[in-house]
Amino acid sequence: MRRSEREIKDKKTIAALLERSPLGRMATVNPKGFPVIKPVNFVYWSGKIYIHSSAKGEKIRDIRSGSPVCFELDEPIAYAPANGPACMAGYYYRSVIIKGRADLIKDRERKLEILERLMEKYQPEGGYDPISEEVMKKTAIIEISIREMTGKERLG
Repeated sequence: MRRSEREIKDKKTIAALLERSPLGRMATVNPKGFPVIKPVNFVYWSGKIYIHSSAKGEKIRDIRSGSPVCFELDEPIAYAPANGPACMAGYYYRSVIIKGRADLIKDRERKLEILERLMEKYQPEGGYDPISEEVMKKTAIIEISIREMTGKERLG
């Protein structure tokens, strides 16, 4: 990290960001060698990132072909206007970047458990129907095993 004074060293702070952030971005590398990034709903649980997806599509194809993955989230806090040179303007923020490996969860019970955790995160008040077998067949669960994780912040 170039600006080491901005590194978030407290793992609890990083975990809290991962637990409360509503949106992340997952990047893969496609067969032509281009990075592809997608916004995703996710849950951070037991030291891993879990993402639900259609069982078909670009990111699933990339994962099946062995693409490494990168996951990112950011929490913009406030715009900081320049008081002097324009290059001093910017955002106060926190962010997390994870590099790792993605696998597709095949076990039905494990998939269901992750889908339930996702629903608990995004709709904690409940009120939704049970997850059907039809939905289970169409849905992929991506598990990102973390190899590197860094947090960064600019708070003032």
